[in-house]
Amino acid sequence: MAKTAKKVAIRPLGDKVLVQRLAAAEISAGGIVLPDSAQEKPKQGTVIALGDGRVLGDGKRTEFTVKRGDTVLFTSYAGTEVEWESEEYLILSEEDILGIVG
Repeated sequence: MAKTAKKVAIRPLGDKVLVQRLAAAEISAGGIVLPDSAQEKPKQGTVIALGDGRVLGDGKRTEFTVKRGDTVLFTSYAGTEVEWESEEYLILSEEDILGIVG
């Protein structure tokens, strides 16, 4: 079950999705403590907010396949990183989302 997504004052536009990355692993699978410089940014996070959807040729908007609170996987170089109130977020297109976890 997805965690409850917190409310943020950033509202994505169009087909954009606001995601908060999951925390990076501080210990490797072998038990080695990793310094900040060696930690990989996770390619998954929680959906915080959704735009209104992409506008189609007939003026209607598409519906999102993800919803607020979903944990999603996304591509390595997806989106734009933003910082809001000392928290880091990622704004990306829905097409950069590869799947829903769980």
